[in-house]
Amino acid sequence: MAASFGRRLRKGAASTAVAALALAALTASQAPGAAETRAGGDAKDPASAGDTPIDGGSPYYTDLPPLNSPVRPGGSPGTGGPVVTGPAEAGIPATVLDAYKKAEARVAQTQPGCRLPWQLLAAIGKVESGHARGGAVDAEGTTLQRITGPQLNGKGFAMIADTDGGVFDGDTTHDRAVGPMQFIPSTWSKGGPDGKGWGADGNGDGLKDPNNIYDAALGAGRYLCANGRDLGTQGDLDKAVLGYNPSREYLNTVLSWLAFYRKGTHEVPDGKGLLPVHRGGVSNGQGTKPTPGAGPTPGRTTGPGAGRSGGTTPKPGGNGSGKPGGSKPTTPPTGPSTPGPEPTDPTKPPTTPPTKPPTTPPTKPPTKPTPAPVAALEQVGAKDLTATVGEDFGQIVRVRAKDAAGKPVAGVPVEFRIVGETGARFPGKADHVTVRTGADGTATAPRINAGDKAGGFTVRATAVGRQVPAAEARATVKAKPAPAPKADALARTSDAKLTAKAGTAFAEGAVEIKATYQGKIAAGVAVTATMVTDDPKHPVENDKGPYFAGAEGKDASKGEGKDQGKGKGADEEKQIRSLTLKTGADGLLKLPEIRTDQHAGTFLLRLTTADGAVLTVELTVTP
Repeated sequence: MAASFGRRLRKGAASTAVAALALAALTASQAPGAAETRAGGDAKDPASAGDTPIDGGSPYYTDLPPLNSPVRPGGSPGTGGPVVTGPAEAGIPATVLDAYKKAEARVAQTQPGCRLPWQLLAAIGKVESGHARGGAVDAEGTTLQRITGPQLNGKGFAMIADTDGGVFDGDTTHDRAVGPMQFIPSTWSKGGPDGKGWGADGNGDGLKDPNNIYDAALGAGRYLCANGRDLGTQGDLDKAVLGYNPSREYLNTVLSWLAFYRKGTHEVPDGKGLLPVHRGGVSNGQGTKPTPGAGPTPGRTTGPGAGRSGGTTPKPGGNGSGKPGGSKPTTPPTGPSTPGPEPTDPTKPPTTPPTKPPTTPPTKPPTKPTPAPVAALEQVGAKDLTATVGEDFGQIVRVRAKDAAGKPVAGVPVEFRIVGETGARFPGKADHVTVRTGADGTATAPRINAGDKAGGFTVRATAVGRQVPAAEARATVKAKPAPAPKADALARTSDAKLTAKAGTAFAEGAVEIKATYQGKIAAGVAVTATMVTDDPKHPVENDKGPYFAGAEGKDASKGEGKDQGKGKGADEEKQIRSLTLKTGADGLLKLPEIRTDQHAGTFLLRLTTADGAVLTVELTVTP
């Protein structure tokens, strides 16, 4: 069936209807209802997802797959003979292919009814960016150089003022489609039914970056599956793709690659993917129009049902034989005609379709993209961080990317990596994260958890793909302090009454207490001893009666404290009536010497702990 329709394409696409029928045959194996006719220039595009198109109607690659089907490694059509790989067009860069398949698996878990095939993501990735420009991505899947579409300034494209401050697309005046799947920033960050955006974290680094193929592929998958779509039905499949770019020509191009990839693909090294060469297909939401100033590519047509690479398009109604090298098409009219795809050379018969991969794409691997002009990373956040085991660091690590003139550079991917033997980690237990600099050139690392190991480590910031010195911050994790000792009971070690004459001192060591917690000795417990008034409801520190000798009043018992009975005055500083001491290893605490002033009577000494233990001791002072 596919070969039959392939001959019809080589014979000449007399109308959009014929091309659409051919495309229907190519996609007949993909899902129920796939053979529905897409003929008719008057047919309206199905409704999109009800959101701004992902790529904002930006140009896309119009290259079509070759007519010869891809062959899975290990066999060839009809012969069973061994082959290593299929056509070059069937090769997908390793990291990009992995991202497509992982996005399919993730969506299958959360939206199993959608039946998203990874080949659809591959088809869109091919059309939007040539699989991230042939797989020019780093080990984490982030593009080595920003991939952006034209400025969406309303001049031939949608009009979308800047929504991201240039963080994703580097443009601070208008948005641009960005990344391997060509999301516009507003759709990535603010689109969707809940206004939280279609952005996703596909590689588990805690970020949602449209310039990362894992994030972009997962975000695209969720967008395609929106509104409860079942991509196993042709109607929902069409709506999903048209929601990405509302153009019938775009839909046909994507579906042709979908059918091609479903028949077999193979993995190629990153950076070695075959780059598409024909770009156009700008959409205004009502149809397509060429990029301003652009015309048809020689030897190729673009638009619905366009012929494959290397072929020519006979004049509609021409007399093709249906065989390679058949009779010449009729001579085209010399007068004005309706604008449309022009044949490359209408005086020659159609050539035999290529049986080998086209030779027009570059044969050399893509050159490494020129990095953004970053000259230095400046540490603008904390340079020394401190936290306790198990807690988050209170300080933030932040750097600024600057060019040679010292001006900030936006959109630079900065990797923050924890270096050293430590249990400290970023959110998600990651030891490294990548953050792009904002419009002010700064990138801020997520807050770090100190982990369960005391010690030191370094947070190193490097500009991904740029040869500039790293910026570093030192971090220290302190051991968690031992829990404070507790005491829920206090008791005197003696029942002897405490008596002293006014102006003298109580016997040395007269007051000794024992602290316990749940019946066990409580060592190192803080005990506060206060001379208080006798008000049982609101005892406050007393201003007369017994006191603890100050540093200059130790020898009151020897007769050197005769003037202390004056109360307030020069010696008042020596009369300490409240102090805090700690119990020893045996849970015992012996209070320092207690002296008396000239006041006689019964006084109260109150001892308390932070855990609520209270002991009140009577002190009797005789005249």
